[in-house]
Amino acid sequence: MNNDLEVFFEALSQSLQGEDSILREEPMSRHTTFKVGGPAEYFVTVTTTESLREVVLLCEKYGVPWVVLGNGSNVLVSDSGIRGVVLCLAGEFTAYEIKEDMLSGRAKAMAGAGVPLSLFAMKIAKKGFTGFEFAAGIPGSVGGAVVMNAGAYGGEIKDCITKAEIVTADGEIKELSADELKLSYRHSILSEERGIVTRAWFSFPIGSKLYILSNIEMLNRKRREKQPLEFPSAGSTFKRPAGNFAGKLIMEAGLAGFRIGGAAVSEKHCGFVINKENATAADIYALMRHIITTVEEKSGVRLEPEVKLLGVF
Repeated sequence: MNNDLEVFFEALSQSLQGEDSILREEPMSRHTTFKVGGPAEYFVTVTTTESLREVVLLCEKYGVPWVVLGNGSNVLVSDSGIRGVVLCLAGEFTAYEIKEDMLSGRAKAMAGAGVPLSLFAMKIAKKGFTGFEFAAGIPGSVGGAVVMNAGAYGGEIKDCITKAEIVTADGEIKELSADELKLSYRHSILSEERGIVTRAWFSFPIGSKLYILSNIEMLNRKRREKQPLEFPSAGSTFKRPAGNFAGKLIMEAGLAGFRIGGAAVSEKHCGFVINKENATAADIYALMRHIITTVEEKSGVRLEPEVKLLGVF
């Protein structure tokens, strides 16, 4: 470490005590659903909003880059890893609460950013509230889902969120309403501005518990039948182009099963790039670039990655 990093690391170590932890050179392949990625220079687990603020402010003070990792389900980390701090939210960020509002007959729910989205969706369903069934099979965290307005099967986070709490890059804690979050297709204001979702609030109407659980099982059965869940991936690799489907365009470009190294286009669902056989991040990235170029040549449509790239490619 150079002197500046030594000073930063010492300040970080003094700031984080108790349940918080710092790992050096932590392999990101352990923390991403692609199962690839080099080491994070610092992998920092924080358990409270105050410790999160302190880490962010220290990073800003010393000019150390930082990024938040949710469930690692929508990212591709380069083989060279990530310089700076990767933040993992635990402790109070994994708490959730679901209450029925007797006046409105709706559920008022809160979930920390580190709560698995699928777990939260099942808890909502088992209490007999509807409108969140689409999330039961999405392998992300609540925080990540808010940032990218996650959705599936016609549902999106923007349909049920009421507000979110964030920590800004300058350490301010503030709440943003659903309107202020500016949620649109796979996008929010946090896609453009630096900030960290710490927790979010939702509202759901009462439904039939039997129907809700049956609907979730039907959607998850669809996922198992149509998606390559048996291989590591980051879910849908590309955003849906206007008026079309990425998987359809990739298939029509003749790329089903196409491989670069250990990365492949899924033959089960061409919208998925999979880690088929010990792929590297470089394999996956090269395949994504090849898909984009080939589809544009064949159809005139330029696909936009849904997967976020972390590190140097």
